[in-house]
Amino acid sequence: MSAPAAKVSKKELNSNHDGADETSEKEQQEAIEHIDEVQNEIDRLNEQASEEILKVEQKYNKLRQPFFQKRSELIAKIPNFWVTTFVNHPQVSALLGEEDEEALHYLTRVEVTEFEDIKSGYRIDFYFDENPYFENKVLSKEFHLNESGDPSSKSTEIKWKSGKDLTKRSSQTQNKASRKRQHEEPESFFTWFTDHSDAGADELGEVIK
Repeated sequence: MSAPAAKVSKKELNSNHDGADETSEKEQQEAIEHIDEVQNEIDRLNEQASEEILKVEQKYNKLRQPFFQKRSELIAKIPNFWVTTFVNHPQVSALLGEEDEEALHYLTRVEVTEFEDIKSGYRIDFYFDENPYFENKVLSKEFHLNESGDPSSKSTEIKWKSGKDLTKRSSQTQNKASRKRQHEEPESFFTWFTDHSDAGADELGEVIK
């Protein structure tokens, strides 16, 4: 018969287990410290990558400008290009009433300008011919991100001609045909210029951009 296995006392087992725990805790602590060091390196590289990506974006923004200009000149040769574009875009058209469409027939050019550092925001300029609705030749809306990342926006004050304020008429006036409709008229497209309540979620601005 084989010799019986040597008996190990409970005290010895506990002693060995405590030693393993001590080693394990020490290794875990060292691992945590090393994780912090590695993460710092990852963060440093991420920051460096962001800076380099920004420089590339700035470079190509400048290179694209002549092509944007050429495209704008070609678009100007197409009658009613912008009103047609807006009417046929599902998100934009949802904001257009009949009189908005009439006003947008006078829209001749749309330009988007990203600010020099890009990440701080952009401006959209809408150029209009002389029209019966407002005095402005250009309507602009700007989107900004401050240093803490909080979004805000501001826009041109629209100088409406007497009785032509579409932001008021859209909610106050309805003709007989519209009364028969089962749905309400959409809010005027031009209320977008006065709405600064949630600049960080301005889908229309992003769509046009």
